[in-house]
Amino acid sequence: MKIKLLRAATAGLFGIVLATAAHAQKSGGVLRVYHNDNPPSASLHEEVTIATLMPFMALFNNLVIYDQTAKQNTDSTIVPDLAESWSWSPDNTVVTFKLRDGVKWHDGKPFTSADVKCTWDTVTGKRDSGWRKNPRKEWYSNLKDVTVQGDRQVSFHLGRPQPSFLGFLAAGFSAVYPCHVPGRDMRTKPIGTGPFKLASFKSNQSISLVRNPDYWKKGRPYLDAIEWRMVPNRATRVLAFSVGEFDLTFSQDISSRLAADIKAKAPQAICELAQFNIQTQLLVNPIAPFDDPRIKKAMMLAIDRKAFVDILSEGQFRIGGVMEAPPEGVWGIGPEQLADVPGFTGDVSKNREEARTILTELGYGPDKPLKIKVLTRNLPIYREPAVLLIDQLKQINIEGELEAVESSVWYNRLLRKDYNVATNSGGSALDDPDVMFYEAYACGSERNYTNYCDKDMQARFDEQSSTIDPVKRKALVNKIDHDLQAAGVRPSIMHQRGNTCWYPYVHGVSPPQNSHYNNWRFEDVWLDK
Repeated sequence: MKIKLLRAATAGLFGIVLATAAHAQKSGGVLRVYHNDNPPSASLHEEVTIATLMPFMALFNNLVIYDQTAKQNTDSTIVPDLAESWSWSPDNTVVTFKLRDGVKWHDGKPFTSADVKCTWDTVTGKRDSGWRKNPRKEWYSNLKDVTVQGDRQVSFHLGRPQPSFLGFLAAGFSAVYPCHVPGRDMRTKPIGTGPFKLASFKSNQSISLVRNPDYWKKGRPYLDAIEWRMVPNRATRVLAFSVGEFDLTFSQDISSRLAADIKAKAPQAICELAQFNIQTQLLVNPIAPFDDPRIKKAMMLAIDRKAFVDILSEGQFRIGGVMEAPPEGVWGIGPEQLADVPGFTGDVSKNREEARTILTELGYGPDKPLKIKVLTRNLPIYREPAVLLIDQLKQINIEGELEAVESSVWYNRLLRKDYNVATNSGGSALDDPDVMFYEAYACGSERNYTNYCDKDMQARFDEQSSTIDPVKRKALVNKIDHDLQAAGVRPSIMHQRGNTCWYPYVHGVSPPQNSHYNNWRFEDVWLDK
């Protein structure tokens, strides 16, 4: 059976759709957005955080992209971007893209197939562009070569069929970079082909984007500029939005309780609840004494997931495994399929009694608690779960001390494995098995924060990845998901849901229901005021 992911999509049809959709839009105006953090850099390929992606995705283009108006990222919503069409070889191992003509980088230089090759040669490690980090290298372990045929055609050669591959290229992080700009410059003064140019990036203060007058998509963007201001205090930024100081909140930054507060102050505001592919996980670095699996099992038994969901979200969060929880998640499993995994179901009191018994056998108890530091990122969606985890672990004689660190050092601490226990409210760019499994659990992956490595499991990753039949593939994915949770590898505590809010005069905002990493191009956003 051949992969038929939007084979040979054409630019002509796409242009008709855009022209129809653009009929009522107004041009001009400045969109004001608050930022809840300080981006570690502006380089999409080097970062893994929405803090970088949401403000800077608008500077770039991909080869293909998820439809920015679709409410769910799926294979069927992938549309052309810098590639105006594509086709697969008969054996589904080569995908060839026909590139658009007349596209320019923000500095006026022409975009060509060489830029595409440079970008993915860097991602796969064949070229040194001066990047400090390369977190998505594992996505492309099956990519063997990128070849060009003139300036307007490029081919990606895979080692085996891989149904997920086109989705990798559609992800918000998968921008095409310019060959002529050093990696160090992309961190602070990025150059793209996108609808907006960078005017300024002031760390811990603001980000200013201005309209790209030479954008290849005629009539886009509608906005003259986007102004971002960093507001680290949640109460301050929510109040500022409520009184009209901002037009749009940061993605999924608003809890159900805060959404109610906003509606009370600004009843005209639109707040849309979505599951955004962020899950809170328990990370245990397997160094003494945490290399004893009994300690991790005791921690798993101590977790009361329902309490997390009720306290932190008033029942809005969901419980699931590795993959994004259903019904929003395409591949995920729910608590009923995880009933035999310690801590997912059963009587909480009995679970914790079993946990205390385990720790007693290891020499810990009320008079000699196991003392740990719980590392987390200094943001509410990280810090609040960490505080609750510490409280729950206390019930089994584990005494935790919170260590909250700023975003600028958070990922570096995880990458260096510089922690014992951590809570990670980590996201994935795609609701896709290959992304989750290879990025977070593959041997040697940069984002494999617990150094997990199981060759047999890795072979199972490869098996599901190359399975073309979606029904068979989902069965394989569900079993892998269950087994990773049963082994206590990055136990999932909850899948978060949150609100993004905006005012009715802001049009073209469309947060999808299964990710918040792919729909921030902003080229279709316009203001009616």
